[in-house]
Amino acid sequence: MKQIVLGCSLMGLVFSASASGLSCDDLKVSIEKKLEAKGVKNYSLNIVGKDSESKNRVVGTCEAGSKKIIYERAKAKEAAEKTS
Repeated sequence: MKQIVLGCSLMGLVFSASASGLSCDDLKVSIEKKLEAKGVKNYSLNIVGKDSESKNRVVGTCEAGSKKIIYERAKAKEAAEKTS
């Protein structure tokens, strides 16, 4: 259930972020704040070109659609290393 709520929240971010022409850094900071407010931990947001292939979720587009922001959950091992 938690994943469904997170997924819906992220999809809302995609549509609201796509409508505006924010810079990638501004949009990334905005998405990070929203994720942290929801208690999401152990993730990364990566800015890539619009043509980049990824199996991870796109959570926003920026710079007039020329780039996209990818959300990736950290694996348990990586998360443990970050907190150590």
